[in-house]
Amino acid sequence: MTESTIEPDETVDARGAACPGPLMDLIGAIRGADSGTVIRLLSDNDQSLTDVPEWADESGNEVLATEEIDDYYEIYVEKA
Repeated sequence: MTESTIEPDETVDARGAACPGPLMDLIGAIRGADSGTVIRLLSDNDQSLTDVPEWADESGNEVLATEEIDDYYEIYVEKA
């Protein structure tokens, strides 16, 4: 994938965190954010590729893009 052109309002760097750490960090950031805020999650945990979209579907938030950058992922989520 190519680098995203999405400009995040906030970045959560959860690289190195074991599951479910990246998702928990993202949820914490989303809770404190206003509707429409875009948060970029940085994660090197493969489980984030399934955990984040499943959580977003259940919570009503939207995954805008998922990018693979070197040895980690950038997952862009917009708060509903």
